[in-house]
Amino acid sequence: MLNLTKISKQMQGFSQHLTSEVAASHQRLELAQQFFKKAIECQEELVKRQEEWRNRIIFANATPIEPLDTCITIPVPPKVHTVISTDGSQISPSHHEIAYCYLLNIGRVVLHYGQNLHPVLDSIPEVFYRPEDLYISRQWGIRTDEWMGFRRTASEATVLAELACSTKTEAPTLAMIDGSLIYWFLDQLPMDARDLILPPVLAAWQQLRQAQIPIMGYLSASRSIDATNFLRFLACPHPVPDCITYCPNQLEYVPCKKFDTLRDTALWTTQLQPGQRGPLWRSNARILELYDDQIIYFCYVHVGTEIARIEVPAWVVENLAMFDQALGLMLAQVHKGYGYPVAIAEAHNQAVVRGADRTRFFALLERQMIKAGIKNVGISNKEARKRGSIA
Repeated sequence: MLNLTKISKQMQGFSQHLTSEVAASHQRLELAQQFFKKAIECQEELVKRQEEWRNRIIFANATPIEPLDTCITIPVPPKVHTVISTDGSQISPSHHEIAYCYLLNIGRVVLHYGQNLHPVLDSIPEVFYRPEDLYISRQWGIRTDEWMGFRRTASEATVLAELACSTKTEAPTLAMIDGSLIYWFLDQLPMDARDLILPPVLAAWQQLRQAQIPIMGYLSASRSIDATNFLRFLACPHPVPDCITYCPNQLEYVPCKKFDTLRDTALWTTQLQPGQRGPLWRSNARILELYDDQIIYFCYVHVGTEIARIEVPAWVVENLAMFDQALGLMLAQVHKGYGYPVAIAEAHNQAVVRGADRTRFFALLERQMIKAGIKNVGISNKEARKRGSIA
């Protein structure tokens, strides 16, 4: 039981810390704005340095594809359109339950506007109980619950592509997911494990590409700094941005970290008006080397309530009309959802597994086990004691 009285004594120091952090953040932002103005004037030169020394740079960075001072008003979307989204949730495996298994639940949403068609609002559950599903990840030192999250990522993409292609109409269509299209976690996985997650995702995107349905990743409250880090090439005091030679330990102080921890969204809040997007960027994340021709591009959009990071594959950016229309549909979704895309929010609501759902799932599983003749079905003594605590 949480003792709020004891916690309240720590709040004063915490609030003082936050106050000092806000002041420091303002200073970093002012400095970043100064470097931003200078970078606009020498953008081409900075990009050349970045490309030339890309193999010697050891901090996350992105390449601007358009002028840094780009501010484009997003066009109004057509009234007749369709938006599709998926999201996932799960029941994690536990040795204290009646059986060791896990469940993935993928929420599906299709919203038709101006077409007099019924929406799709449902979910697809899948139970994993076979040894090859439960223990395959242990050969790579990956926990089962962690592997379950990776499997969920692949399932969300696969279900999204199948849903989009099966419900496609003549109206403009947008497929949206919550979060990044750059799966950073894959960079730390062994190749064999990676091959079970990434290929299905890329195949799903390719399916959307053939159907001419753009896919978009929507990041709210993004913590990314790879665009702001582009300014570090201007702040570098060395002859060339050779991090491996001059600054091998990025954990220590390095001279180009003048506005360290400043998020991209903080800078673009000062540059964009509601309904505008900033310049396009190409991500240089190392994992994208495995994405073939589906490299991820991104931009920042002022959606009215915040600066959102929008990510799309290269084939969406290459079709400028498709990209502009997708941004318009995204912005309309944010307005309909009062600050957050309604399709993504509804997909989450369809996917989420609440406590009552978990209880019913294990009750159903218990009946099936008893029906199959399995005896002594029940939870562990530890779990039973926790649920029946007298405290």
